[in-house]
Order: sequence, then structure tokens, then C-alpha cells
Amino acid sequence: MADHLLEVRNLSVTFHTARGPVHAVRDVNWHLDRGEVLAILGESGSGKSVSASAIMDLIDCPPGEITSGRILFDGRDLLTMSREERRHINGKRIAMIFQDPLSHLNPVYTVGWQIEETMVIHGTSRQEARQTTVDLLRKVGIPDPEASVHKYPHQFSGGQRQRLMIAMALALRPDVLIADEPTTALDVTVQAQILALLEELQRETGMGLLIITHDLGVVAEVADRVVVMNAGEIVEAGEASEVYHNPKHPYTRKLIAAAPGQGEMSSGVEEGAPLLSLRNVSKRYGTFEALKGVSFDLMPGETVAVVGESGSGKSTTAKVLLRLEEASGGSAIYKGRDLFTLSPRELYEMRRDIQMVFQDPTQSLNPRMSVYALISEAWVIHPGIVERSRWRARVAELLEQVGLLPEHMYRYPHQFSGGQRQRIAIARALALEPQIIVCDEAVSALDVSIQAQVIALLDRLQDELGISFIFIAHDLPVVRDFADRVIVMQGGRIVEQGDVRQIFEAPREPYTQALLAASLDPDPEIQAERRARRLEAAE
Repeated sequence: MADHLLEVRNLSVTFHTARGPVHAVRDVNWHLDRGEVLAILGESGSGKSVSASAIMDLIDCPPGEITSGRILFDGRDLLTMSREERRHINGKRIAMIFQDPLSHLNPVYTVGWQIEETMVIHGTSRQEARQTTVDLLRKVGIPDPEASVHKYPHQFSGGQRQRLMIAMALALRPDVLIADEPTTALDVTVQAQILALLEELQRETGMGLLIITHDLGVVAEVADRVVVMNAGEIVEAGEASEVYHNPKHPYTRKLIAAAPGQGEMSSGVEEGAPLLSLRNVSKRYGTFEALKGVSFDLMPGETVAVVGESGSGKSTTAKVLLRLEEASGGSAIYKGRDLFTLSPRELYEMRRDIQMVFQDPTQSLNPRMSVYALISEAWVIHPGIVERSRWRARVAELLEQVGLLPEHMYRYPHQFSGGQRQRIAIARALALEPQIIVCDEAVSALDVSIQAQVIALLDRLQDELGISFIFIAHDLPVVRDFADRVIVMQGGRIVEQGDVRQIFEAPREPYTQALLAASLDPDPEIQAERRARRLEAAE
């Protein structure tokens, strides 16, 4: 019998690049037992996902190379198995949930067919697979699963696509489930549901659960043990509670100190004339009403956070405001003019003043353009902001502001992690020195220390330049630290709004109270108490 269900011994992975070898993983050792949850915690580029890719045989060789180590599953070394043997294990006995669902769902097939195919390949009949797919979609919280199986990936929100990936991974009830940032794109209530679902399935099947994350709250909620990685190496490991309360390594202490939700809440901004006023904004797609009379103001130098679950209308509000979608009714008054009635020429001029950072940088960054071209393109479209002779210097400044290196301007989007791509998107939005930046889940993909740096950067830019932010988010601790006012949306309507202190300390609406109750605390002991209260309430 094997000592552990899954064991990684002395694993090293190197990527050979034009600029020399990159040692992504160096002599990593950890194990996972049946019924156990192990979290691998660390920032983008720490080697977390590369370790998981090695387990699933997903490292491209070349340029990647596993230079040393063994990966033992039930006592057998996966690295010495044939491709045929691996095919019988991957998906069926070891399954993986990827960080970026849109990149791993085929856009030309319905989601139902894709989930069914996972089971059919491993011997399930098509009829049985179809019924199981409907049941899985219901279990992971996809609305109207009978109809949803016939839809395509682009017809779902970011959070819903992640739930589809989870359904696909769970289809064959694997022995090991590797979850690479499984709740990054999910709002707090759905995150709580998914983590509870994973725990429930683990209790039913005894599977080992490996969670790769940058979210200390996720670690606190589900992990038995945690491994902390930095620069390809394990710097600390132990019981989740012990590592949180008695961190020994400076890097671990830095991660814990950067966890959001620990700072002072804003006292708000001074009253005055609003910079932007939305009044009774509506949006219909056929018979479906996505926005129903949305009204709020944005003051100069203010951050208004918009929170709510996937499908609540948060992102639709942003797209309508920027005229990426046309409103069905209402007005958006900016500097005395209605944005919804501007001519194409006027709209072009306005776009310099109002920029957007999208939720999914993989889709918003052109893969054929270098980082330098992506950022400097803003000055091609809107000349006169930066002299051409200063473009490279200014791109370097912007990259440093968002925590990247100047030499990164010569790379392409696919050469970065998900969190790094989002930082590039933020730098691009800052290039035009706008009055308003709409951040659609702009920091959801970032690890905690970079998230803290970006929030501090946005805060400083607000103080220095008077920029106003519409901050669409599902991460309530970040909202607590950054926002001046909070708007809570549900089903296309605003159900509650107020200053950040009132929303977090005295929420009036049951929906707001439910959102706050589902938010995760980085302290495992606090999360254990909350979990116990939830179980009592359920009984």
C-alpha cells in the first residue's frame, strides 16, 4: 500500500527560454491523503500551477522540462507511465479545475456536450451522461439546467463558467481533485456554495482535494494543511491554523499582513455636484430585463463599489455606461452631457475620460501584441498625451506602478500568469490618465500582496489625480478597504446603497446580510466558528 494517495518528491521543473532557463519549481516535496484538503498558497509565478500541471502531464516539453523528481499516485510514478496509462487516470481518477474557464471550454460546442464527453470517453453511455450532466449543473448552481445544457460558453457569466468547469471535473467522481484557483471568479455566496459542495463530495467519496490559491480566506475555510510557495520553492508548510497564527517565514508573514479587510473604513467624500449621474437606466435583451431602473451618483474623487452575485447586473451596468452595450432607457449625465446620446465623434473623445479594466484579461488583451504595443496603443488612438520619444519610458513607469518589471514590455500576454495579465490591463487603462476608471473585477485574479499593492496604487492615484472609480467586485473585504460607498445589486435592481461603514456594520436588507455572512475571513479559527454557526442554523 502507498503511504499517501498522491506524493510529490523532489520535483523540479525548468523552462528553457531565449533569455535562458527559468527554474519554475525547485525540489518541491508535499503529499495528499484520502479525505484531506491540502492548499498550495503563493503569489503568481510562485510555481503553484506548474506543480499541478506536472501532475496532469500538461507541461509543454519543450520548452518545459521536468529535470528531477517523482510524482507518486497510489504508489506508482506518474512520470514513468505511458501516455495510454495516463489517459485512463487523467480525468477519471485525477481531475483538475482550471483557473481560466473560458480558455478551457470549447466555444463551438454546447456546455452540455462538453461535460457529457468527459464521461463518454471513459465508458459512460451517452444517455446516462446526459442525465448526469443535468444533475451536475443543478448541483453546482446553474439556473435552469435542462435548458443550460444546450447553451454555449459565451452565454454564461464568468462565475457561471467556473461552475461549469467544476461540474466537468466532478463528473467521474475522481480520487484526487486539483482545483487551481477554483473560486477566483465567483461571488461570495457562490464561492461559499462551491467550497461547501467540494467538501460534501469529499465526504461522500473520500477524495483528496488539492486547492491552489492566493486567497487566505479559502485556505481558512477548507484546508487541513497548507504549503506556502515562493519563487518555485516551499518556504513553509504545516497545519493551516498553525501557519496563520505562527508564521515562521517572512514571506508568509507578508502574505498574511496583506490580506484585505483589516484596514480602516473610508469616512466618505465631501458632498457636492456629482461627476456622473445614472438615472433609471434599463437594459433589455429581448424579453429579458437585465437592468431595471438603476440610479446612482459618482462624486469627483470617489470610489463607488458595486457588489452582487453573478447575473445581478453589475457588469451590464458598466458596459451600458461605456456604450459597449446600448441602454434601453434612462440617462447617464457626465459633465452635463448624456453619454447615451453622444455622437460617434463625441463618444470617441469621451473614451479618454472613462476607461475600463475588464474581468477577464485573457479576452481583453490582444495575444498578437506585445505589452509595449498594448499600452502604447492608447497614445496612437489619442495622440498628444505622451510624446512619442517618451513612450518606452512611460510604459516602463506604468509597469512598475502595477508591480511588473520594465523588461516585461517585450513579452506577450500568453507569457504571463492570470494575475500578471490583469496588472497589464490596469496599466493600459492608466495610460490615458482618465477621470473615471470602471474596474470590473479588476483585482479578483490577483494574489493578496499584489492585490494590496494595486489597491494602494489606485488609492494613491485617486489622491494625486482625483480619479473616480466604479469598482465592481465580489470580494467584500477588498470593497471594505477601498470603497467610499457601496451599491448592492440583485436581479438587475439596486436593493441597497450607502456609505461603506453603514453597509458593512448595519446592513438593512437580508440579501446584503447574506453576502456579508458568506464572506471569508483569513483566520482559520474565525472561519471555524462561522462554519459551526452555519451548521447550527441549517439544523
